[in-house]
Amino acid sequence: MSNVQSLERALTILNKLSEYPDGIQITRLSEQIGLTKGTLHRLLATLSNMNYVTKDEETDKYKLGLQVLFLSRNLLNNTDVVTVSKPFLEKLSREVNETIHLCTEDRGEVVYIDKIESSQTIRMYSRIGSRAPMYCTGVGKILLSGMTPEARDTIISNMTFIPKTPSTITSKEELLEEIERVKSQGYALDDAENEEILRCIAAPIFDHKGKIIASFSISGPRNRITMEVINDTLIEKMKQYSLVISRNLGYTGSLEIQK
Repeated sequence: MSNVQSLERALTILNKLSEYPDGIQITRLSEQIGLTKGTLHRLLATLSNMNYVTKDEETDKYKLGLQVLFLSRNLLNNTDVVTVSKPFLEKLSREVNETIHLCTEDRGEVVYIDKIESSQTIRMYSRIGSRAPMYCTGVGKILLSGMTPEARDTIISNMTFIPKTPSTITSKEELLEEIERVKSQGYALDDAENEEILRCIAAPIFDHKGKIIASFSISGPRNRITMEVINDTLIEKMKQYSLVISRNLGYTGSLEIQK
């Protein structure tokens, strides 16, 4: 069944506006999504009337309206892994004073479903709801490691390995070797592979069936998240939190990643 064109266009507009939290003018939006300004005006008028889009009259920029937030008000709140993990991840953040991410997989990408900021200022591009590649993030490697070989191969076969930094994995073979390493050690690293100044360590969260349903990470600049700190402190800490969160979701097994 083919898509309804006007609905598809409206959703494309919303998706594009989500990339511009400060708004975007209609001329640039037209260029970004390939629709004429006349068509955009009509669609934006309807979306504005329903509060899915708002317009800043001073800058003539359009951005997402609060109705989008209303739609998603119960989505994350009703996700057990977010609710259960929150107090533990907040405690972890206080202990290490670094940014904590909670992620899951959707359509072959990492989706950030919770984020706890460090009091130490450093710019990170992640936001709740934003996405990242799986091959160059610690959380993505964890999520891949918990998949069946068939599901993992399907996702990897559709990946485009873009070298985001000099350390980025750039081939299927290299990624598969890394996943095997993750399985054996029970944690994953993003060693400046996604953002050059950052290093992350990630661990799995299991559900009551022993399936990895999410991954969480500690992220910070390489001068603070050193390999010495990782080896001396963070590996053990991540495994402890992985187990306690998973236990609260009904997991009864060990921390060995299921194959």
